[in-house]
Amino acid sequence: MEKFELDKTLAEEIRARALGDGFMKLVQSVRRNGKTFRISLRPVLIGGAARYQAEMNDEGQVRVKNFDAAGAAEGLEEIIAQKGARDLHLMTASGDLHVRVTRKGHVLVSRSAEMDRAVKVQPHDHVKKLPLTSFDSSALLRVIGLADGEGRVRASMRGKYDQVNEFLKVVEDVLKDRADRKLHVVVCGCGKAYLTLALYFYLVQALGYSDVRVVGVDRRADVVRAASEMARQLDVADKVAFLARDLADLGNAEDLGAGFAPDMVISLHACDTATDEALARGVEWGCRYVVSAPCCQHELQKAIGPQSDAAFAGVLRHGILRERLCDILTDAFRAMILRILGYRTQVVEFVSPDATARNVLLRAEACARSGQAGAVSDYLNLRDYWHVTPWLQTRLADRLDPFLKRFG
Repeated sequence: MEKFELDKTLAEEIRARALGDGFMKLVQSVRRNGKTFRISLRPVLIGGAARYQAEMNDEGQVRVKNFDAAGAAEGLEEIIAQKGARDLHLMTASGDLHVRVTRKGHVLVSRSAEMDRAVKVQPHDHVKKLPLTSFDSSALLRVIGLADGEGRVRASMRGKYDQVNEFLKVVEDVLKDRADRKLHVVVCGCGKAYLTLALYFYLVQALGYSDVRVVGVDRRADVVRAASEMARQLDVADKVAFLARDLADLGNAEDLGAGFAPDMVISLHACDTATDEALARGVEWGCRYVVSAPCCQHELQKAIGPQSDAAFAGVLRHGILRERLCDILTDAFRAMILRILGYRTQVVEFVSPDATARNVLLRAEACARSGQAGAVSDYLNLRDYWHVTPWLQTRLADRLDPFLKRFG
């Protein structure tokens, strides 16, 4: 038997008691490199079905997962197989088992006296009120690949599922004062169409819009073919269309389809200046609403180097800090430009960082007067301090220049 390893008899006792009748809770704390990793396992009822819930606490970072019996058995094997100094406490209706493994690898075992405790497994149904649970989205989730054949959200797709839900919440909030039940939406860089198709069904089935058309635009022909097939499978191909085009190559709104007049442009994680192109298109097409979650941003980093500003030398000399500063500046410039052009603009966090590190979102509504002196002044002060010309300013020069020249 290896050092720190539990003997076979003890390991089998833990398996039998943890997965048998009367199991209450198992907690193991592992000490490594001066830090403690704690994992607990307990039975719960979810949707009336018996499940096991594991909670992992690693230096304050907590994760919770629910398992069926097979998954719990696999997790238990990992707990038993842990190496190093640790404490294991197993509680059952008939008594407790405590196992301590010292730093030298000695295994110390103690058992409580026989007990006769009642075990009551509490329901753990916590159903969040989410856009994709506000209507029957099972077919949608299966077709777009967020759920498996039984309608359960795939563990590997949980982050994307959360992103789509949070984005839909933002869209609902943006549209809360809209009385017109007709809405035309363009999704720029639609990718695999998770958001595009979810948006259509949410608007129609949950929010009660009677006339919705959505166009997804992506430069990759294979992605567009797959998205179009999903729309066909969901029987909405006449309402949700996809174009294999580069957004920059599109002309006026008629290129999106006959009679299509976009009210909203949205983009979710369009890379670098593709986000700027989506914002520019929203402005040029006269969209009332623009909602965008930017992704990677490199354009400004080329202009702001380690020696750009002595006052920021301590920040700029570190690549990761310079990258994050440029991300912040890029989104600030975008928000300011939209504000100059008559959009009431907010920059918000739309989803937990656990779902994606790219969790900043710009939401804008055309409802203000263009070219207000304060908006222009704020923009010019920041732009000229850094001696840069944001890409979006160049892209929308014909609309921005008259205001910038007036106050510059």
